[in-house]
Amino acid sequence: MSGDALTFGDRLVELAGKRGGRLCVGIDPHAALLKAWGLGVDVAGLRTFTQICVEAFKDTAALVKPQVAFYEAFGSQGFAVLEQAIADLRDAGALVVADAKRGDIGSTMAGYAAAWLDDSSPLCSDAVTVSPFLGYHSLDPVLDVAEATGRGVFVLAATSNPEGRQVQDTLNPRGVSTSQMMVDCAADSNASHGEQGSVGNVGVVVGATLDNPPALDRLNGPILMPGVGAQGGSARDVARIAGDCAHLVFPNISRGILKHGPDVEALRTAVAQAAGDFPVA
Repeated sequence: MSGDALTFGDRLVELAGKRGGRLCVGIDPHAALLKAWGLGVDVAGLRTFTQICVEAFKDTAALVKPQVAFYEAFGSQGFAVLEQAIADLRDAGALVVADAKRGDIGSTMAGYAAAWLDDSSPLCSDAVTVSPFLGYHSLDPVLDVAEATGRGVFVLAATSNPEGRQVQDTLNPRGVSTSQMMVDCAADSNASHGEQGSVGNVGVVVGATLDNPPALDRLNGPILMPGVGAQGGSARDVARIAGDCAHLVFPNISRGILKHGPDVEALRTAVAQAAGDFPVA
């Protein structure tokens, strides 16, 4: 990444200021929601659902997060819908994080990096979610591409699902949890940007429903925080977990927004109201 180029973290914070709040909105076309919107559980329904979401979110949300699994379920036709959505959102100035949760080693991880963060890919997004549980440095291929392109990586650290505690709360011999190790590794990746006064490219995923979250004060990267709304997390929980890093937290709300569809204006209003709970300092 050239010295004068903005990092993903800087671009995300800047866009949140322009769009009225730190909010990530999910596009989650699962079968029950397609039916609730009066759509078929097929490619046509998937396409209509996605087009409505793009229209509603492209100029309202700071960050838009398509859930890749729901597109994968329809094979190549589903990926074609996703490709178009990513392109349309980015063309409109939105930042897109592909919620793919990829994790592997070596050339396979490099393949995932090319798929989601390289300009040559039709799936190229502004950021991607990744799983570090083969070891943080198994992510180096995607971290390197993110650094070279100024795109983002969100590393799963302390997720909101209860099962995650079995692995993520495990302590190493020094008494440091796996979650904290992931945050600390991400902080090290961002250190050079902090020295330059920039927010780094490497973010983490930390759930809003956690009782014992990892410390985030060293991260200097964006924090994607699921669990707000339907899962029980609140703006107060976000503030409690974020501490002095609140300006870098982007709560993810999906069901709480999508329940207002398929009316585009109702979706847009829901985004504006939710974003108002997380203002930019």
